[in-house]
Amino acid sequence: MPSLTRARIVAAATDLIEREGADAVSMRRIAADLGVGVMSLYNHVPSKAALLDAVAETVLSQISFTDDPEAGWTERVRVQARAFLQIAHDYPRSTMLVMSRPLRSPAGLFPLERALATLREAGFGGEDAVQIVRTFIAYIVGSLMREVGVTPAFAPVHRADAHLSGVDATLFPEVGTLAPLLVVRDHEEAFEYGLDLLIKAAALKLQDATPSKEGSARG
Repeated sequence: MPSLTRARIVAAATDLIEREGADAVSMRRIAADLGVGVMSLYNHVPSKAALLDAVAETVLSQISFTDDPEAGWTERVRVQARAFLQIAHDYPRSTMLVMSRPLRSPAGLFPLERALATLREAGFGGEDAVQIVRTFIAYIVGSLMREVGVTPAFAPVHRADAHLSGVDATLFPEVGTLAPLLVVRDHEEAFEYGLDLLIKAAALKLQDATPSKEGSARG
């Protein structure tokens, strides 16, 4: 049997979270899954809370940013958002855990620093940068929940006609008319469409906050 390490413990917790959710995690359960005594875990992880923090840190550390620092900010934001979505695809339930844990470690703070720096370098003020990052994170998490589901309650309907085939078009004329579009589930296309809307909205926000050259000259 491989020696017990912090990495093995964190990996076991991550696997359990992806199978059964974060509520299933306990030191006793992880010890049983690894075939070791409970007390041996505490030599590597001091508590369940620390273990959950370690899972969140490990997931965030696997985000692979490939945005070019020389590229325009809108393209950099796209690449960063896609990188976060990819890790969310790989670890959907652990991503929900990430959202609930405080950011303390360098691994946890690095993606946030990267996103904020991109926006600040583009010219956004501090408050706008923070709000935009929060908006993008909410959008990415919402897209994840819609696409793959993180609990049975959020699981997607796999039959496209399951919930719209019986709609009364008299009571719901728009839903009835647009039903063929509503049942189409191209998640990648939908994500890119929404991402484009958010970036365009952010660009307008920056434009509104930046004094025109003419206005600056008058001042």
